Amino acid sequence: MALTKDDLLNQARQCIKVIDADETEQLMVSGATILDVREPSEFDIGHLTSAVNIPRGLLEFMVGNNPALKNFDQSLVVYCKNGGRSTLAAATLQDMGFTQIRMLAGGFDNWTGTVHKVEIADNQYKG
Repeated sequence: MALTKDDLLNQARQCIKVIDADETEQLMVSGATILDVREPSEFDIGHLTSAVNIPRGLLEFMVGNNPALKNFDQSLVVYCKNGGRSTLAAATLQDMGFTQIRMLAGGFDNWTGTVHKVEIADNQYKG
C-alpha cells in the first residue's frame, strides 16, 4: 500500500524530538546550529538568528558540504514554515547519522518576531 504525506509525517514524528520556541532559544544561546529547510526566498524574508539555510529538497545532497554541519553529535534545531518539511528533514538527518536533532514545533510561523529575534536578508525592504 502506498503511503500518503500524512503517513510519512506520522512515521517521522515517531522518531524526532519536538521542542517549543523557548527551548529553541535556549539552545541557540548554548551554541546549537539552527537549520532552516525552507526555500531561499522564504529565508530571505526572515529567519532565526544565525540560521543555516539548506532547502528540504536539497538536504541530502548539501548537508555534507556545509561546514556548520560537519559534527554528527552537535546540537541541531531544524525548522521550516510550519513544521511539515522540518519533520521530514529531522527524520532524514537522524537517518544520516545526526544524533542531537530537535525540531521547532510550528516552525517559523510559531516563532514570533516580537518575542524571538528574526533576521532579514540585506536585499529585503525593511520599511
